[in-house]
Amino acid sequence: MIRSLLAILAGIAVLTATSFAIESVANPLLMRLFPEAIPNEAAINRNVAAAIFMLFYSGLCVAVGGYVCGWIARRAPIAHAAALGVVQVGMTVAAMSAFQAKAPMATWIATLTLTIPFAVAGGVLRKRAT
Repeated sequence: MIRSLLAILAGIAVLTATSFAIESVANPLLMRLFPEAIPNEAAINRNVAAAIFMLFYSGLCVAVGGYVCGWIARRAPIAHAAALGVVQVGMTVAAMSAFQAKAPMATWIATLTLTIPFAVAGGVLRKRAT
């Protein structure tokens, strides 16, 4: 039970850290490469191409978190990764409630819809690696 909780917490930590790390590099780079389309930080979430890019790297980060969760849990990596996805969806709902204006509703819905499948994909990759 403790190992399962630690696995989920570690997966959340990894997906959060990787997501913030990519965002800290990608956002300034996008603003520099496309100054007319993305003049400031707020415009990133309103730009369709940038939002799709953000969903893509966020999904990869969730999959990495699911992989790490399954690796630490050792048993039932897919179930643990799915649990991580459920926890992350809950955290996303909380963020959406607090920061709804930060992104269009479509982005929030896409994030909520894709989080569990990406987490499970990470768990599947971990199971195949063993």
